[in-house]
Amino acid sequence: MPVVNRIADYAAEMTAWRRHLHQHPELGFDCPETAAFIAARLREFGVDELHEGIARTGIVALIEGQGPGPTIGLRADFDALPIAETTGLDYASQTPGRMHACGHDGHTAMLLGAAKYLAETRNFAGRVALIFQPAEEDGGGGEVMVQEGALDRFDIGQVYALHNAPGFTAGGFYTTPGPLMAAVDQFHIHIKGVGGHGAMPHETRDPVVAALSIGQALQTIVSRNNYALDDLVISLTQIHTGTTDNVIPEAAYLNGTVRTFDPRVQQMVIERMEAIVAGQAMSFEVEARLDYEKGYPATINDADKTRFAVEVAEEIAGADNVLGDVGREMGAEDFAFMLQERPGAYLFIGQGETAGLHQPDYNFNDEIAPAGASFFARLVERAQPVAK
Repeated sequence: MPVVNRIADYAAEMTAWRRHLHQHPELGFDCPETAAFIAARLREFGVDELHEGIARTGIVALIEGQGPGPTIGLRADFDALPIAETTGLDYASQTPGRMHACGHDGHTAMLLGAAKYLAETRNFAGRVALIFQPAEEDGGGGEVMVQEGALDRFDIGQVYALHNAPGFTAGGFYTTPGPLMAAVDQFHIHIKGVGGHGAMPHETRDPVVAALSIGQALQTIVSRNNYALDDLVISLTQIHTGTTDNVIPEAAYLNGTVRTFDPRVQQMVIERMEAIVAGQAMSFEVEARLDYEKGYPATINDADKTRFAVEVAEEIAGADNVLGDVGREMGAEDFAFMLQERPGAYLFIGQGETAGLHQPDYNFNDEIAPAGASFFARLVERAQPVAK
């Protein structure tokens, strides 16, 4: 079964919805205009219940099917990124310094398309919960929605989500059972020394030298402390210090990201970072403090639900365009918080050969929206069929 014909008829509408959202990007939890636009469309579709203000601007809409049954959850994220758009499109962002550079506008359009179809046809038992979530990029909106009862309150038994994937066949799908994406943490290292004249370094306690040494030593955690077959990434991404060429500064700052799958590896990294920072500080006679922040957990797909979702994806895209066991990657996703609470699966839908995610020239491919909406709709119809 290819794209659902009725959903194909919505293609122009989904494109219009998506491009409206693209023109009006909002960040984090502060997405009132985006939420209002989504809520207005859902009311037009005739959903049975509309619950707003979850995680500040998140929404859960309920559609009742035919007869009793469980509740299945479908999630889309809708926040943008603090990036200046360079696409030059006639529907480019109207807010300087913000853009939908990750395709969350497209994710929302696909779920809205599925919502319109499901509200019209209701060819399923039980009910479907449509979860529209803010703050995936920063802030953990998925975790906040869980904490505020989005799953428990509506008795959601299983959850699914999609993310677009540049570089993969347009309208195709891929995923993997079990661990799919990594846990993501941040580290901040603050170094304080004694500044002075660059010509008289012996009168200082140089935080720059200490920062360089700490930065190099951090890389040995991956190469010398971690078992080679345990996935681990430590990336030092920021070093800030100094103001001019002839002054040794008083302070330095380092920042970066850690990606893991195994909590034991994560704990090892924390312990080694603490030891390295303390040891290097002592050796250079500076003060240094490590602030380690645990972020999103690993995204772990339920094996049975993943197999089911792959079957549905094959209905939509054909078996040749679906990969059901591609292995895991080191990106991160706050849908992980929902998968910690309920069985479900997270899949990628191919975007075709486009600019990459989080790039200023990225743009969601509107042609794949009917495939994504059809996938969501068929998930519901197959998971909760109407009794014969």
